Amino acid sequence: MNTLDDFFQTQPPSASRPLLGLTVLAVEDSRFACEAIRLMCVRSGARIRRADCIASARRHLRVYRPAVAIVDMGLPDGSGAELIADLCHGAAQSPVVLGTSGDGDLEQAAMAAGANGFLHKPMTSIAAFQAEILRHMPRDRRPNAPRPADTTQVSPDRIAFQDDLSAALAALDGQTGDAHQVAYVANFVLGIARCALDADLFAAARAASFDPARPGPAAAMLDLIRTRAQHKIAV
Repeated sequence: MNTLDDFFQTQPPSASRPLLGLTVLAVEDSRFACEAIRLMCVRSGARIRRADCIASARRHLRVYRPAVAIVDMGLPDGSGAELIADLCHGAAQSPVVLGTSGDGDLEQAAMAAGANGFLHKPMTSIAAFQAEILRHMPRDRRPNAPRPADTTQVSPDRIAFQDDLSAALAALDGQTGDAHQVAYVANFVLGIARCALDADLFAAARAASFDPARPGPAAAMLDLIRTRAQHKIAV
């Protein structure tokens, strides 16, 4: 199977657009986090495809093989480590596979599954994003000339944050007694709260993730999600 890049590579990467011609598959259930990746890809010259779960990612991979796969460690239908292992050791290998999470403790699991590297959330630095991908790329896919670091910090659209809150609310409402579901939603909210720099929401999600079987922390997190979701953003 050819990479999508084999069909669309028309120009070599440049100093200002060092990822030109590359396709990035972002396997990410958070629209807010994925918007940050999209902005960094656009500034770097890369195309982006998004999958919001493992099943969706595998449907993508049956059609094409991206040059870079960025895999969130906590996905609604399983652990990102499972998909990373498939990408690194299976038939649909990608040249660069990066794990990502707002929980730095999951870096070890990503690397053990075979990931080339790890991106810590929140991802806002274009220079760090480019550097982490380029250091794992084959030499012929890197810019030949020296390049100045892009010091721009991306700022994802807050509407995507509201979309994530609505998704968390729908996933948890009426299910605060389901420890498995609480654990997934708590980890999801931890990631978006870290990206949004929302300390109160992060603390509530952290408390729920420590003991998802207890209804109190889950209910407190749900109440705070409801409060945040009611603050609509004018378009």
